[in-house]
Amino acid sequence: MHEIIQNKAGSFHNYLSEGCKLCKLGAKMVLFVTGICGRDCFYCPVSEDRKKDVTYANERRVTSDEDVVAEARQMDALGTGITGGEPLLELERVLHYMHLLKSEFGVEHHIHLYTSIAPDKGTLAALADAGLDEIRFHPPQKMWNTLEQTPFADSITTALELGMSAGIEIPSIEGAEGVLPLLDAVGGFLNLNELEFSDTNADAMHLRGYELVNDMSNAVANSRACAQKLAAHASNMHFCSSRYKDAVQLRKRLLRIANKTARAFDGITDDGTIVVGVIESEDHDTVFEVLREMEVPDDMFEINDGTIEIAWWILEDIAEDIKRAGGTLSIIERYPFENGLVVETMSI
Repeated sequence: MHEIIQNKAGSFHNYLSEGCKLCKLGAKMVLFVTGICGRDCFYCPVSEDRKKDVTYANERRVTSDEDVVAEARQMDALGTGITGGEPLLELERVLHYMHLLKSEFGVEHHIHLYTSIAPDKGTLAALADAGLDEIRFHPPQKMWNTLEQTPFADSITTALELGMSAGIEIPSIEGAEGVLPLLDAVGGFLNLNELEFSDTNADAMHLRGYELVNDMSNAVANSRACAQKLAAHASNMHFCSSRYKDAVQLRKRLLRIANKTARAFDGITDDGTIVVGVIESEDHDTVFEVLREMEVPDDMFEINDGTIEIAWWILEDIAEDIKRAGGTLSIIERYPFENGLVVETMSI
């Protein structure tokens, strides 16, 4: 049994798969292949607008291969996690994207995949041939206590024999201990995720008696405690907390994107968001004249969607001059994506 290692965001582990190590760095792109799924897990957090046959690379809607490659480049991704819905319902699409990513970024681009299906040997062989490095099985809750007698036992064994890293990833709730005998027998890993409330699962969760940890979190009370009980018995286990996903994984991914894509005049916060000044005016010529008079360098501003974006610290210095020229000024903080979500707007 390895030592349990804990972090400040509430996660702990005695083993980390390669996919989890890269997620910890914020270096994994999330490729949501399809929202179609044949299961009906009561805790499914997938939003209604994704519960259909759509593909996303992180938050970018995918309409072409170029979208996938561009998103991976934008965040300087070292790997990709393929998820859904149920990605293996679109096996050819999965294989296509795996070939695309390995071709563009090399065999070292690490790819892991989640599935609630127990694939046969032919499917697993096709995935291995396409370069799948890691597979995480998500068996239905009703199978957890008898997993050795289900097709998942053969699937995980075959995946390991084909050279893939393999394990089980399920929410941390009562009954999760039932998967340990199979994992101990084959040497697979266990990833437990802190159960969370979402807009789409809240009613089903309340019906089953689940409650929030507190008013400041979406995490379910006692989910972490379940994982702590398992930690004494699981050899290769990782518990990922709700807070860790937001405070560490998302933050680091945003920082990677921001550092890769920020313009010379974009400010980057510790959370990976972008801070920029915005000038709105019906008379751009007059505003440009003021910028020239104030000797603002050309690389410190640009026109974007009909507004002038400028270094926020410069805008603060020249605010009164721009106002006299008829400009409306603000400083915004947004996610570092194209048309990224605005977190805060401050008028000047």
